[in-house]
Amino acid sequence: MPNRLLLRRILLRPPLSSSSAESAVDRIFRTFRSYSTTQTVNEDNQKRGNKWFTLLPFTDTVNGAALGRELSRSVGRDGYAKPSAAAATTALKWVTRCCPEIPRSLVHKLFRLRQVRREASDMDQSVQPLKRVGAKDSMNLGDRICLPISVKEFPDHKQEEGHCSEEEAEFIHSLVLYKDPAIIVINKPPGLPVQGGIGIKRSLDELAATCLSYDLSQPPRLVHRLDRDCSGILVMGRTQTSATVLHSVFREKTFGASDDVIKHAKGILQRRYLALVIGSPRQQEGLISVPLGKVVVDNGKSERITILNKAQCLPSQHAITKYKVIGSSCSGFTWLELIPLTGRKHQLRVHCAEVLGTPIVGDYKYGWRTHKDWKPVAWSKTECHSNEERSKRKNLPFDLNMDSGSIDEKNLRLHLHSKQMVLPNVSLALQNVKLHAECDLSGLESIELVAPMPSYMQKSWDITNSCFDRGDITDS
Repeated sequence: MPNRLLLRRILLRPPLSSSSAESAVDRIFRTFRSYSTTQTVNEDNQKRGNKWFTLLPFTDTVNGAALGRELSRSVGRDGYAKPSAAAATTALKWVTRCCPEIPRSLVHKLFRLRQVRREASDMDQSVQPLKRVGAKDSMNLGDRICLPISVKEFPDHKQEEGHCSEEEAEFIHSLVLYKDPAIIVINKPPGLPVQGGIGIKRSLDELAATCLSYDLSQPPRLVHRLDRDCSGILVMGRTQTSATVLHSVFREKTFGASDDVIKHAKGILQRRYLALVIGSPRQQEGLISVPLGKVVVDNGKSERITILNKAQCLPSQHAITKYKVIGSSCSGFTWLELIPLTGRKHQLRVHCAEVLGTPIVGDYKYGWRTHKDWKPVAWSKTECHSNEERSKRKNLPFDLNMDSGSIDEKNLRLHLHSKQMVLPNVSLALQNVKLHAECDLSGLESIELVAPMPSYMQKSWDITNSCFDRGDITDS
């Protein structure tokens, strides 16, 4: 009988070509490897007694950053992509990937106290001596990490802190617009912060980790952000690899924005926002391209984003936005379609307020002068939603309220909604890269996502009586 460890090392080698025959054999090898490594780990744990427990052997991992760059360059163009099959993975990264339930602070502490061991891959069947491994040491194919057995009994405080009631979990699940093995997309409600921080009790990243992990051991990871008061499409990576790919796609979108504008090419990532602004732009459509930077105001008590010129010696980032007028109202409001070609903080809000001179309704930070003398819009109450329908939408978890804040009320909500997004099928791209040494990503299909507006924005839409059909947004 052939040496089992030797056979496994042979199977771990990447395929030499992308022929269909080799792809089929490769799939068989991967199935066999998944079975054999699990069995081997259990045997090794028994041999070492109760002092250590062994993680799965290190295997080739997809370089998510390289794949994201190749997606940005290859989709919609001819040619083959050659993403790096393996990324340099440190021992720290491998432990956090294999054991997402262990707090990161504990993992770092184990490495600092030199309590993490590695068994180097070897042709011999016998258990190899364990050697200390540092957090930044690179993993080799077949290496196995051993952690103190006491770590397995460590209580999962994160789960206890992020506990959701049945009603809260049901609400979070109702926000899901799309889910596949690589990504999960939700329709973010206004008023719920995306990420935790000082003074924030509940955030979407925490709630997603508690409620939206489904059958995976890893929690969803943020790949981009929306302002707390903004609503609409929010994409999260379901695994560390898919999150890295999406991070790279969003980053490449920003870096390559100037090229896309010059060549008038459709980008791999397309985002469209719907905004209600006060006033009307001078032109029906156009391109905004100005540098933005952060300034301190109120004697250092707060900060804001503003347009910077060359004379100001402050760090800045170039921000580019396409805009188009969807419809105007006799009451002085205009609906705009906004297409950000870069992803800067508060980019759309600053561009609308300071460049177009039309601040977004409910944006008190950048349009406070316009809102200073705000008066609610009068309209026929018979046109509003029935009381029964309104009562059903109230009393949402996390103190959220989707009804109040339309233009017929004194206290406004931000009227900015991430309505549509087109992004590459990351799940399919990862499958192709794993099965083929070289794969053609130019014909990779895209995923188109659409999120309905919150009810207060829908009410403002009805009040303005615009003729624009929300379902007919197409590429301009």
